[in-house]
Amino acid sequence: MAATITTVAHVIQLAVAPVFLLTGVAAILGVLINRLGRVVDRFRNLEKTAEGEGAVQRPEMLILSRRARLIHWAITLCTIAALLICVVVATLFIGSSMGADLSGTIAALFILAMLALISGLLSFLREISLATGSIHVTLR
Repeated sequence: MAATITTVAHVIQLAVAPVFLLTGVAAILGVLINRLGRVVDRFRNLEKTAEGEGAVQRPEMLILSRRARLIHWAITLCTIAALLICVVVATLFIGSSMGADLSGTIAALFILAMLALISGLLSFLREISLATGSIHVTLR
């Protein structure tokens, strides 16, 4: 019984780092969802005013559409990363309870999670670049 409790305690210690990572990914997802909401709101406002003068708002609407697509990809990739991190934690416990060596599987899942997170962050970076690149300031 003591060895089992010790083993579970050790697995919990191993699972702490991925859980903290999961918290960070959740924070990133919150930022992404907020940005998507703002883009959608701005797009809808432009749609309402564009009924008579659509040509004026069209360039901004195209940029907003591209931004929404990039944010969508960032959310999808970060969500996949979060899911893979959850599978890593579950696999840690499954491997421990079954007495199986799943270290290769855990490593592969973690690498996939990091690649998905990196891709999501790159998509987010591209969206930010697109958003700041579309700001036009005219000094008089």
